[in-house]
Amino acid sequence: MDRVLTPAWWALRLGLGITTFLAGLDKFFNLLTNWGMYLSPMAERFLPFSADTLMHLAGVVEMLVGLAILTRFPRSGAYAAAAWLLSIAANLVTANFYDLALRDVNLAIAAFALARLAEHRGAQATSSAVSTAA
Repeated sequence: MDRVLTPAWWALRLGLGITTFLAGLDKFFNLLTNWGMYLSPMAERFLPFSADTLMHLAGVVEMLVGLAILTRFPRSGAYAAAAWLLSIAANLVTANFYDLALRDVNLAIAAFALARLAEHRGAQATSSAVSTAA
């Protein structure tokens, strides 16, 4: 990858990967915040289980996405994070947490940027492997 883009790649990868994993882990401990308070009452009405169960499920998803970003699957993990963050932002809008929704939209944009950088990095690796084999 272009030397100019490599620091951005690593900053986004580490920042999004670690943050996503830790936010997911904290869904089990509520040390950073009480995550359940951000669940929209409208969404909560449709749940077939408790809000705590949803937070635990969300925590598992977030930890898996964070690990994907940090390990072998940064592109798919970043796309998953972008989609996940947009769905969280939609929930936050319906719960009247507009400031946090804006933050999560910006994080989704950062995750999308990481996914595109990962695609570029993968394409470069493939083209250099083909040119060295020829």
